[in-house]
Amino acid sequence: MTEAKLDRPDPWTETEYLALGETKSRIELVNGGLLVSPAPDRAHQDINFQLMRLLYDPAMSAGLRAFHESNIRLASNQILIPDLIVGRMSRQGSVCDASEVVLVGEILSPSTAPVDRVLKRQLYAAAKVDWYLLVEPDMKTYESVTLRLLRRQDNDYEEAAVAEPGETLKSDEPFPLAIPTAALL
Repeated sequence: MTEAKLDRPDPWTETEYLALGETKSRIELVNGGLLVSPAPDRAHQDINFQLMRLLYDPAMSAGLRAFHESNIRLASNQILIPDLIVGRMSRQGSVCDASEVVLVGEILSPSTAPVDRVLKRQLYAAAKVDWYLLVEPDMKTYESVTLRLLRRQDNDYEEAAVAEPGETLKSDEPFPLAIPTAALL
């Protein structure tokens, strides 16, 4: 893992971005600019682990793979690192194309909520990622969570299913899944 040298006047290319390698911060490429976030806190990481545990087998049964914190190329000079992805991508490689991804998931945190709810939502929809899972924990206590499964409609998303705290998110698409919100805590 290296310490990235990020101070520069010119837009970043995908090649320059990928040359950064692994870093201590989560660094995403958006239209030649860098979006830098610190590593998520332990509560966020725990929710991500539990979510992956619940999605992994149903995804595999549908012929899909699930990964957490993987690079996804949405467009030229646009690579994001969602909290999780599910799709038809190989186990090999460091970047997959949006066309291989069936579902992206983001877990909101105080520092990323506006980006996840607005910017990333727009970018995923424009890249034609059909499903977007938003995980909305109570960020003060992390004692409850709401799940929103969104389906792409043209260049935006509409809610397909919602599970409030204590409920289970159920859907047959993009693959059969049932995620009890209590199991994420």
